[in-house]
Amino acid sequence: MGKVVARASKQVDAPAERVLEFLRDYRESRPRILTGNYSGYAVEQGGIGDGTVIAYHFAAGGRERDYRLRVQESGATLVERDERSSFLTKWAVAPQGHASVVTIESSWDGAGGIPGIFEGLFAPLGLRRIYGELLEKLAAVFAA
Repeated sequence: MGKVVARASKQVDAPAERVLEFLRDYRESRPRILTGNYSGYAVEQGGIGDGTVIAYHFAAGGRERDYRLRVQESGATLVERDERSSFLTKWAVAPQGHASVVTIESSWDGAGGIPGIFEGLFAPLGLRRIYGELLEKLAAVFAA
């Protein structure tokens, strides 16, 4: 069983502090950028940054799964760790002049054997596309 990693980045035309403030708001802001892959999104605890707990149903590529993630903050990074699996997502915001670069990276322990090979090849491609859509929606928030 190997580690599977999916990553996408995009420049957002807003200062890193403003982008991070938007991403930290799991109640009002974050739902605005979710794609159709997410359903049943709910904030179960907190709502702003560290200590927040969110839950949602995720469907992509013929697979579906329920997640319950606890948020931890570390500087300009939000770490969302699933309480039921090895799934982990990091949202990193880095300043770049008057703009910022946002990177979403998820990782998890993949399956073993032949299924693991396919998972390691195809799951990152699908997630990269979905994360690209999330980042496009995020950039559009600040372009308006």
